[in-house]
Amino acid sequence: MTERLFNGKTVLLTAGPTHEPIDPVRFIGNHSTGKMGYALAESFAERGAKVVLVSGPTNLHTHHANIKVKHVTTAEEMYKAVLKYADAADIWVFAAAVADYRPKTVADKKIKKAGDELTIELVKNVDIAAALGKQKEEWQFSVGFALETDNESANAREKLRKKNLDMIVLNSLNDPGAGFAHDTNKITIIEENATHTFDLKSKREVAQDIVNLIWERIYG
Repeated sequence: MTERLFNGKTVLLTAGPTHEPIDPVRFIGNHSTGKMGYALAESFAERGAKVVLVSGPTNLHTHHANIKVKHVTTAEEMYKAVLKYADAADIWVFAAAVADYRPKTVADKKIKKAGDELTIELVKNVDIAAALGKQKEEWQFSVGFALETDNESANAREKLRKKNLDMIVLNSLNDPGAGFAHDTNKITIIEENATHTFDLKSKREVAQDIVNLIWERIYG
């Protein structure tokens, strides 16, 4: 399925982790590599979409003419970038692994070892998908991601409703070869009235499955 089915459409897509600084040399982060998000960006672009890829820190690169990359570091920077492009996008895909919390205070200098314990006070980051869900228009289509370790389907369905998503892509860390740092993934796509389970595949193939289903739901 290589037809340019998304010609004239704009996709806003987030990918990768965020890094929340503790001091000039340390940060709070996660193991996301951005591979799934970048594979999705390429898949949409190959089908004719104009893609705005808001990427957290990653070693990945894309040179597709249809993809505009906006590099960010923190959750706050990602949120501001998403707000800038959201209104003009037909499809939103929130594939980034955004840190839920950030340090309340960032030290100006490297924190030195002193004592056996260090306490860092954390404050909550904006839930980007949930915040955007409150302003989504009827003509816009929103897709979220959920990486779970227990009560996977129930937790994903709750996120689907609370964040006003049209579908959510569920990963389970209990599935070998799925989740962060792998070149493969095993997903379940959940909609309000449907569930679609896929076998373990390369992330490029997984991206194609996701993009195909999005097209079917919107334009099929």
